[in-house]
Amino acid sequence: MSKIASLFLAAALIATGFSAAAQSGGLAALGRIERGEWSLRAPDGSTRSICVTDPQALLQYRHRGAQCQRFVVENGASGGRITYSCPGLGNGDTRITVETPRLIRLETQGINRGLPFTEEYEGRKTGACASASR
Repeated sequence: MSKIASLFLAAALIATGFSAAAQSGGLAALGRIERGEWSLRAPDGSTRSICVTDPQALLQYRHRGAQCQRFVVENGASGGRITYSCPGLGNGDTRITVETPRLIRLETQGINRGLPFTEEYEGRKTGACASASR
């Protein structure tokens, strides 16, 4: 195979990989996040706890568990951004930055059941999940 043909094949494989990631809504940086209990602190000081068994759930924090279509807008080693649409529920735009496997920044905004939302959190892993059912 010539060098040019090899380069075209490599470029096609890379493009296919990026396209698949964009369609599935996955972000590379999520693989760095540790599973377990996390505390999400808002700028006003309020906190929420969440058991993170699948970091993908953080991408749809306001629409957790809903079947939504995602599109990757940015995908980097330390974070990225997605947009998503959940038929009948709303939509969102989420940016996540993975500072360390135990520290993240999460910004999300959109529409949930007809009402707008904008949220920002600093997430810190606090330990193991208290219950697998959460």
